[in-house]
Amino acid sequence: MENNRLNTALNTLLANYQIYYQNLRGFHWNVTGINFFGLHEKFEELYLEAAETIDEIAERILAVGGQPLHTFEDYLETASITSAPNVIKGEKTVEMTLENSKVLLKQLNELLKLASDENNEGTVAMVSELISVTEKRIWMLAAFLR
Repeated sequence: MENNRLNTALNTLLANYQIYYQNLRGFHWNVTGINFFGLHEKFEELYLEAAETIDEIAERILAVGGQPLHTFEDYLETASITSAPNVIKGEKTVEMTLENSKVLLKQLNELLKLASDENNEGTVAMVSELISVTEKRIWMLAAFLR
């Protein structure tokens, strides 16, 4: 049942979600500015959602016969999203979350094609839902910045 291409793509998604999650935690803790109250709450909502997604991705990797990455060293080595130390200004935190979300959406679309080509319907279903959620998040973050 193991599929190396699919496992690699899912582990890359897992790594990106872990860095995205950690960025959101930092933004939640450290955000400053006039929108503090709203952003503090929104980042908590987003990191809780990301934590559930991370678990779902890891379980999907196991379901297709793979082994999920689980160290921060692996995440940093594998992810294309970078950590965001010392980003605290409200607008900048939203801009970075938007950019991270765009990276995730691009990867999700690539993974959808791979899973479709591999006839892996469980992964297709998971990724399709994540695409919808990510597209909505991108729209909302972009609207905030206008």
